[in-house]
Amino acid sequence: MKDKLDPLRYPIGKFQPPEHISRKQLTEWIQELEILPSRYQDLVAQLEEEQLETPYREGGWTVRQVVHHVADSHHNSYVRFKWALTEESPVIKPYDEKGWAALFDSQTSPVQFSLDHLRVVHTKLVFLLRGLTSEQLKREFIHPEGQVRTSLEENIGRYVWHGKHHYAHIENLLIRKGWK
Repeated sequence: MKDKLDPLRYPIGKFQPPEHISRKQLTEWIQELEILPSRYQDLVAQLEEEQLETPYREGGWTVRQVVHHVADSHHNSYVRFKWALTEESPVIKPYDEKGWAALFDSQTSPVQFSLDHLRVVHTKLVFLLRGLTSEQLKREFIHPEGQVRTSLEENIGRYVWHGKHHYAHIENLLIRKGWK
């Protein structure tokens, strides 16, 4: 029997890469990465401090921490793309997401810092991705936990999912609270 996912924790399910990633799929994913920062801006820019301090679920991060996490994570992903393009199947350095979310800046700084950062990182990422060849998109990096190989084309889909995943955390909270 398959375990049910907690809908508050995984509101859009877990990432499942397609068996075949077409050029059309890549184009759609890159377009989604391009608009993601403005979607977050529209979602959270008008929230008040108390709302930003609200966890998206019991035991979860606050809205503020989620926004900072998305910017931090996508920044790290951008670096992973660069490593995979300039090194042969590099082993990436993971980062302590929970530790980063617990840092002073993630708990207290204005979300606009990360909204601006996300916009710039995505602008650079989208420009990079649109210039890659099919061969470059097949390049891989290795995650040290389990030695999992990830192609750049799969990583594009993973970060589209990641952005939507955390967007849904916040959006669902706003709907539950009647803030949207």
